[in-house]
Amino acid sequence: MFETLTKGFRTAKQKFQGLAELDEKTIDEALAEVRTSLLEADVGFEVVSEFCKQVREKALGVIVKVRATAKEKVRRVTPEDHFVKLCHDELVHLMGPVDSDLRFAKKGPTGIMLVGLQGSGKTTTVGKLARYLEKRGRRPLLVAADVYRPAAIEQLKVLGESLGMPVFAEPGGSPPLICEKAQRFAAENGRDTVLFDTAGRLAIDEPLMNELKEIKRRTNPANILFVIDAMIGQDAVATAKTFHDWLHYDGVILTKLDGDARGGAALSVKAVTGKPVKFVGMGEALDRLEEFRPDGMASRILGRGDVVGLVQQFEDVVDEEKAEQDALRMLKGKFDMNDFLEQIAVLKKMGPLSEMVDKIPGVADANIQVDDRELIRIGSIISSMTDAERRQPELFVITSWEEIVESGKRKKKRSAFFDQSRLARVARGCGRKEADVADLLNRFAMMRQMMMQLGASSGLLGKIPGFKQLGQLNQARKMLGGMDMDQLASMMNMQSRERGHFQAPTRNVDRAKEKRKRKDARKARKKARKKR
Repeated sequence: MFETLTKGFRTAKQKFQGLAELDEKTIDEALAEVRTSLLEADVGFEVVSEFCKQVREKALGVIVKVRATAKEKVRRVTPEDHFVKLCHDELVHLMGPVDSDLRFAKKGPTGIMLVGLQGSGKTTTVGKLARYLEKRGRRPLLVAADVYRPAAIEQLKVLGESLGMPVFAEPGGSPPLICEKAQRFAAENGRDTVLFDTAGRLAIDEPLMNELKEIKRRTNPANILFVIDAMIGQDAVATAKTFHDWLHYDGVILTKLDGDARGGAALSVKAVTGKPVKFVGMGEALDRLEEFRPDGMASRILGRGDVVGLVQQFEDVVDEEKAEQDALRMLKGKFDMNDFLEQIAVLKKMGPLSEMVDKIPGVADANIQVDDRELIRIGSIISSMTDAERRQPELFVITSWEEIVESGKRKKKRSAFFDQSRLARVARGCGRKEADVADLLNRFAMMRQMMMQLGASSGLLGKIPGFKQLGQLNQARKMLGGMDMDQLASMMNMQSRERGHFQAPTRNVDRAKEKRKRKDARKARKKARKKR
């Protein structure tokens, strides 16, 4: 998503590298790259011209401050940073302001009418919006008002069944009359929100618009939302304008932004129609409807990620109480393969890995390619282990986890550190190679070590429920004169025994002694191999 836009802005930023000021020539060269990428992404010509004009005026008139204060720290600011900030602010202005609110009737059921062309994803969006509203305490009724498209009614019934929500349908009936009856049905059956899935056409025609206007007249919906396919580019904007001229809708829902959408519709709709984008659809799953945030979208377009959006995704799929319990167990060093499997399940719920990578600052700008199938491969390997092996991964190890971690850093052959018979059995069970199983165990060893040290630098994860304790532990460490995590955990263990708090494991802090032990073990193994 937005690959064309992001590439253009990335090229524009490079024009300022090594420069000490925002000169007119460099600004024009950078904006030429931006203009090209915006036009290639199907953003309207008038919108592109106005955007570049605003950025140029603000860039030429700004006095670049080479130093800025952030969180009581003085940081150096470059012309590149100023240009990115100007583009970000203008993109937010172009797509904003934030307005994902829906109006709800003070008396009787609230009507929400979804309109759009055929194939834009209206029916799926009705299901997503119903799930979204249910999470916020509403009781939706789905109305099948599309009696023309084959299987449209059946599709909505399947969605309603999966959501556990009623669907009102009268095959062959008149759509305006069906919607009117549905409102009475909702009032009589305790449903406070009515979602109308209206008919669409392959192109706009007068009979369609007259039918939609009649539905609006009979039901008087509190909200009319235009569903638009982000993949159809500039045609989407023209269609949005025509629908608005006929129906005067309240907002837009962009769908299929997870596909090959170039992003032009997201930037153009608000500027052309004056109506805000309220939601965006990010996949087929019914929980993949997000409130539209212009600042987050602008950050992703500029390759700066979207931390707020990423944290919101975590909060939607993670149980805060359970996450806190998991964090405490990780502080004790109790992290096994079952936890690994749970983390994979959480990642799958959050959506495609590529989408999450786009939201991580720095990583997003590096254009890293990720493969979602890797999660499936890892899950299959862990599922092939016995319950005891998942709870005690040490059963695979014939040396020590520390040596495995060291071998990973030196890129030595890793399978020699594991029980070959167990590796072979697990590999056969999941249809993978023994080296794949050994590689997973090595990554697990490094992850467990990282979890033990996470309190020292919780970073962005400190915003996620459950990792707050890790950050607090780090603060305590700093207050106690830089004491390392093992010493602090030992001290906390001694102080909390009488209070019944968790007991963090104590470890030998004599690093030189541990190093000598590992060295002696390596020599012993080397001699044993020579004798063979």
